[in-house]
Amino acid sequence: MTATTHAMTRGMVLLFAFCCGAIVANIYYAQPIIGLIAPDIGLSDTMASFIVSLTQIGYALGLFFLVPLGDLLENRRLMIITTVVAIASLLAAAFTDQPNVFLLISLLVGFSSVSVQILIPLAAHLAPEESRGRVVGGIMGGLLLGILLARPVSSVVADHLGWRAMFMIAAALMAAISVVLALTVPKRQPDHSATYGQLIGSLWTLLRQQPVLRQRAFYQGCMFATFSLFWTAVPLELARNHGLSQSEIAIFALVGAIGAIAAPISGRLADAGHTRIASLLAMLFASLSFLPAFIHPAYSVIGLAVTGVVLDFCVQMNMVLGQRAVYSLDAKSRGRLNALYMTSIFIGGAFGSSVASAVYEHGGWLWIVIVGSVFPLLALLRFLSVSQRGSLAAA
Repeated sequence: MTATTHAMTRGMVLLFAFCCGAIVANIYYAQPIIGLIAPDIGLSDTMASFIVSLTQIGYALGLFFLVPLGDLLENRRLMIITTVVAIASLLAAAFTDQPNVFLLISLLVGFSSVSVQILIPLAAHLAPEESRGRVVGGIMGGLLLGILLARPVSSVVADHLGWRAMFMIAAALMAAISVVLALTVPKRQPDHSATYGQLIGSLWTLLRQQPVLRQRAFYQGCMFATFSLFWTAVPLELARNHGLSQSEIAIFALVGAIGAIAAPISGRLADAGHTRIASLLAMLFASLSFLPAFIHPAYSVIGLAVTGVVLDFCVQMNMVLGQRAVYSLDAKSRGRLNALYMTSIFIGGAFGSSVASAVYEHGGWLWIVIVGSVFPLLALLRFLSVSQRGSLAAA
C-alpha cells in the first residue's frame, strides 16, 4: 500500500500515537532511576545524569543522520530497521555491568529510537491540510504521554523487579511494535532522487532559508532544556529532602501526565490560527511554573507537582505549535525539516539533563529553579524581539 493524502483515519491516528509513545519512552526509562543504575554499574553521583544526557544526544544524532532518510528511503522499512536496533540496544543495557559500556549503549538507545520522527512526518503527509494540526497534535499527544508515563512505569518496575527488568520489558515491547509497524503502517516511497550526502548537505540550506524553522527550533530547544532539567532533578529532590520511595516518585510523575492534554489542544489552536498568542503564553507560564514550590514549605511537594503539570503542558503545547508551523513550510522536505527541528530540541534537552545533577548538587533546588526559569525566559524574549521587528511569519 502506498501512502496518499486523506488516508489518516481515526484508528490510524490512535495506532501512530501508541507506537510513538511506546518508542519514545525508551529514552526516558532511565531518568527517574539513575540513582539505582549509577551505583550498580559504578558511576559517581555527579556522572549519573550523563546516562540521560547521552541517551538524548544519541537521539539528536539519530534525528540528524537517520531521520532525513525519511525523504529518501521507503519509510516503513526504515522504521522497522531502527526499531530492531533499539531492541538489541535495550537488551544490552539490561545485561551490562560496565559503566563505560552502559553509557555507550545509552547513546545507541537514543540513536535507535528516532523512528517516531519518521512516523510523525508520514502522518503529516497522509493528513489533508485542513486537519493536519489535529492529526499531528493527536499523535504528539501519544508521544508526549509516552514521555510522561515512562518515568512512573520505570520507577514502579525498578522498585519491584529491579532496574534491569525495565530494559528487558522495553525490548519486548519494541519487538511487538516492530510487528505492528510491519502489518499496519502503509508504505511510502518518497519521490526524491538525491544521494544521502546531498540530503544531509541540504540540511544547512533548509536551516538558512527557513526563518520559521530557526525561530521555532530555538524556542523549543530552550523549553525542552527546562523540561529535562526539572524531570532529571526532581526525583533527587523528592528522594533526598522529602523521603519519597521509587513507587511514590512514580505516583508524583503520573501527575505530569496531565500535561499531555496540551498536544491535541495545541493542534486545534494552530489549525484555528492562534499559534502566536498560544506560543507566547506557553513560554511565559513555563518561566513562571517554578514559583509554586515556594508558596509554603509545608506544601512544597504539592508545589513541585503543580510545577510539573504546568511545565509539561507549556512545553508540549509549544512543541506541537512549532511542529505544525514547520510542517507547513515544504511538503517535500518534511523529513529533513522535522530532523532539524527535533535535533535542536533534543540538544537543548541533553544540555538540561546533563547539568541537572551538577546544578542540584552545588545549589540544591533553588539553583534548579533559577536555571529552569531562565531557559523559557530566553525563548520568550527572543519571541518578543522577533514579533517587535514585525517578522510575524518567523515568530
